[in-house]
Amino acid sequence: MSTMIASGVIPARKAKPWYNVLYVQVLIAILLGIVVGWLWPSLATNEWIKALGDGFVKLIKMVIAPIIFCTVVSGISHIQDARKVGRVGVKALVYFEIVSSFALILGLVIGNLVPIGHGLAAKPDAAAVASYVKQAEAQKSVDFVLNIIPDSVVGAFAKGDILQVLLFAILFGFALMTLGERGHRLRDVIDDTAHAVFGVIAIVMKAAPIGAFGAMAYTIGKFGPAALGNLIGLIAVFYATAALFVFLVLGGIARFVGFNIFRFLGYIKDELLIVLGTSSSESALPQLMEKLERLGCSKSVVGLVVPTGYSFNLDGTNIYMTLATLFISQALGVELSFSQQLTILLVAMLTSKGASGVSGAGFITLAATLAAVNPALVPGMAIVFSVDKFMSEVRALTNITGNGVATVFVSWWEGELDHDKLYANLNKTIDPSDIETAVTTG
Repeated sequence: MSTMIASGVIPARKAKPWYNVLYVQVLIAILLGIVVGWLWPSLATNEWIKALGDGFVKLIKMVIAPIIFCTVVSGISHIQDARKVGRVGVKALVYFEIVSSFALILGLVIGNLVPIGHGLAAKPDAAAVASYVKQAEAQKSVDFVLNIIPDSVVGAFAKGDILQVLLFAILFGFALMTLGERGHRLRDVIDDTAHAVFGVIAIVMKAAPIGAFGAMAYTIGKFGPAALGNLIGLIAVFYATAALFVFLVLGGIARFVGFNIFRFLGYIKDELLIVLGTSSSESALPQLMEKLERLGCSKSVVGLVVPTGYSFNLDGTNIYMTLATLFISQALGVELSFSQQLTILLVAMLTSKGASGVSGAGFITLAATLAAVNPALVPGMAIVFSVDKFMSEVRALTNITGNGVATVFVSWWEGELDHDKLYANLNKTIDPSDIETAVTTG
């Protein structure tokens, strides 16, 4: 093996059998769930079938607090690297927050204009919802603000209160950032902990086909085949909204800088295909960074903006969270006031920071958003989970495209974008797969 690597020959990786691919397993499980729910509704509404979907949701909720804490702390503490490139860090964060706001608002607007959740008439178990409703009604606006401050840090993690965990994570991240060199060791420990927690998620995701089967079978068995129309409608609206964002918002930014979004998508098509196969934008991170450097972005900007963007610039996840939250509220018949919809924007802006690097992480942050906006919506996660896999690819594709455009924009803003390289690569004067040609030309 070492001889082959030294000689530059890397053995081809054996392809997984089709039946071992998670996507295929989930797809088969969903189809089986539809058949069972349609033909044997009494069996599909059995409490043990329902428990399959509910159990998977509980497994996901189990790791929300540690994932949010580790990723937010890590993302903030790594911003100290921005000192090496002056104003780049601040400019990147300003860009991230502005563009993320556009994504959230677009999802909220489309969700209100196209209320596809209405008519589903989903009614989750009353006992499961009762405690959430009581908690939501008892909490006034002042109590809501005060409740963000935990009585103790341990209590915040024990209760799984995401806003309390977020507050502590933000304070801890900034405190760690000010420690400089002394904080690097602790930051590395937190990074390693995050990887371990993502490992837990990877194990949990192996149960996704079982959860998908239970959730879909119960949904079809209880609400009838008509429920499929609502779920397919959610997928279609999400795809259309993501496309609008990429071509209008990101396309407008690209035009402002001086390049064409369609040519840019063609340039990173290999990375997009990798993301499509893995449902995670992080799987293409090394290749994306290399290509952006060859595109004319400075190494220092690429080194800061791309990794930071994977935690702070998740446009596809933002669109998904606002759309899915409104869909669930419509399906459950829970009316969200204008102030609650504004809360979605604020909460999703924070919870989305932990949605990077793992397939299905958008579903995890959806749970965090629902719990913070209105806990009565949390049981409705099972409705969306049955089709979440079909939306995870588009989330990841939108995220990686958004981070690529962000890097080019910040490079341009800093005056460190080589326009000759940009046009040569996008116009295919240089073959982007030919590293030698790209290097010698630069």
